[in-house]
Amino acid sequence: MNLRHLWRASLALLLCLASAAASAAAAPDASARALVERGKIAMRSDPERSRQLAEQALAELATHPDADLQVMAHWLLCDYQTERDRAAAERHLVQAQALLPQVKRAALRASLLGCEGNLRELAGESAQAMALYEQAVGVAEKAGDAEMLADALYQRGYLRGVRGDFADGLLDLRRAHQTFERLDMPEHALTTLNAIATLYNRMGDHAQARHYYAAALKLQQAAGMLREQAVTQHNLGRSLENLKEWDAAQRAFDGVLALSRELGYARGEAYALRGLASVRNALGAPADALRLLDQASQFQHKAPDERLRAQILLQRGIALHRLGRHGDALAALNEALAVFRKADSQAELAATHGELAATLADLGDWRAGFEQQARYKAVSDELLRRQLDQRFATLKVEFDSAAKDKENRLLQRANAATERALEQERQAGRLRALVIALAALLVAILAVLVWRHRRTSLHMQGLAMTDELTGLPNRRHVLARLEASIAEGDRCALLIVDLDLFKSINDECGHLAGDEILRAVANVLRDSGRAPVELGRLGGEEFIVVLPHTHLEAAMAVAERLRAQVAALDVSRWVRDRAVTISVGVTVAERGDQASTMLRRADEALYEAKHSGRNRTAARVGEGSDPVRATPSTGSGQGPLGGSQSLPT
Repeated sequence: MNLRHLWRASLALLLCLASAAASAAAAPDASARALVERGKIAMRSDPERSRQLAEQALAELATHPDADLQVMAHWLLCDYQTERDRAAAERHLVQAQALLPQVKRAALRASLLGCEGNLRELAGESAQAMALYEQAVGVAEKAGDAEMLADALYQRGYLRGVRGDFADGLLDLRRAHQTFERLDMPEHALTTLNAIATLYNRMGDHAQARHYYAAALKLQQAAGMLREQAVTQHNLGRSLENLKEWDAAQRAFDGVLALSRELGYARGEAYALRGLASVRNALGAPADALRLLDQASQFQHKAPDERLRAQILLQRGIALHRLGRHGDALAALNEALAVFRKADSQAELAATHGELAATLADLGDWRAGFEQQARYKAVSDELLRRQLDQRFATLKVEFDSAAKDKENRLLQRANAATERALEQERQAGRLRALVIALAALLVAILAVLVWRHRRTSLHMQGLAMTDELTGLPNRRHVLARLEASIAEGDRCALLIVDLDLFKSINDECGHLAGDEILRAVANVLRDSGRAPVELGRLGGEEFIVVLPHTHLEAAMAVAERLRAQVAALDVSRWVRDRAVTISVGVTVAERGDQASTMLRRADEALYEAKHSGRNRTAARVGEGSDPVRATPSTGSGQGPLGGSQSLPT
């Protein structure tokens, strides 16, 4: 009996030890797999974290090797080092390739082909990179590996867009996007959406590209994908650069610079500084551009990217040309030209030929300048032809896809009709119920359409009579009310309000500051008036006020009070060391007046107020009469009617 108990205890102990040994053997594998998966996710949000996770996985796999996981970890490190250290990336690539004979997942070879292609692409060897991407697609398709196929399609589609093969590139990218969505890989799908936007940008559809970038950026911000945010915001900046929206482009590139510095992303900093230099060149500050480009070059040396180096050289050539350093400009532009030609980057090739032509012309080398101009035109024409042809091909792809979907829907309807025929009586009842429901729905839709049409009509009518900047009625609306008052025999008064020295505000402080000041003055007018007083913007920096049933003295009092209230405005947030003032011309309706005669008299009075030193009110009450002047008050800023009163009614 004791021997039986001893045997059972020994057997239980052996089973426990075997189980513990199996768990100990499986634990490193499970841990390494989790590290690799987390590293793949971190690639698009925190590249530094992705590197750390991949290195931890390799450390664990050193004692318990798993070829598949080791290849994936080396691939992550190859991807990380591609933008930072070409030699390190190549070492990880070689180590991963040595493990390929041992892997179970055959499509892992596609990921390594993609990494090698990326290295070639960054070196400006686009033909070799394309051949590697083609191999990667073939390997993934043969293995039936959807994830690896989507990665390979993304890389091939992006490079096709760079080389001007827009239709095939878009086909690859859409196929990759659909696959990532089907695999529930939202971060990868977002990156692909960004690439689609870049392709639209290269096709010349900058507005559509900006729409895609803005949509992708919101989703990336919500997902905390910092690296991808930097990439998308840079691409948005390039789109704005192409649209020549320089202020918005500068804001975008500033954002990229801040994100890249936060991530320690040298390549992103170089791209952002190049973009800021392009803005400075466009705004006529080439010396500032050169300073930014010197910084960009320092970061570019840490990130092996030949096209980036050529883009920096192109902007350097533009800046040197603007500074009159033509010899240095030619050297930089010719060096950039060689890289763009090798990379088959058509848009940048055209831009470089154009800048070379202008530089040579300024040097007086007309023959060489003409040759560069001819090459610029040839490349530009070819690029335009590609854009038009590829847009047509893209539309054809979309049409063919739509036709295929329509054919599938028709087949489904035919099948459904066959099934309904088997239960005809029951379906007839359902169809009658459906007809009744559709009729009710149609009535509801028609009612909604009528309501929306009426609401839209009223809204459009309001827009047609409203000044977009200030929200006040526009010239058409106010003059129509003035003519109606004159026709009714009303002795109304008319004020024309004009901002003093407004052009200098726009010139010195910018149009945005000018717009804010116009809104502030409009708010003073709006806060001071109530129905039936009519206010509006006459145009530019001029406003108009119609005062029904008002005599000259009351109108002058109102004008003086408005002048004082505007002079008291605090505009320090928009302009420094100056106040904003207005001059006001006043007149009242006379027998036989028309809107045009009242406007002329009020304008003459306004001229007199301006001529008298500005920040004045003046009136003219009849044809040929002398103007009545009123000097500005120096007290509390209240007019003759008191600061708490509204305009007379």
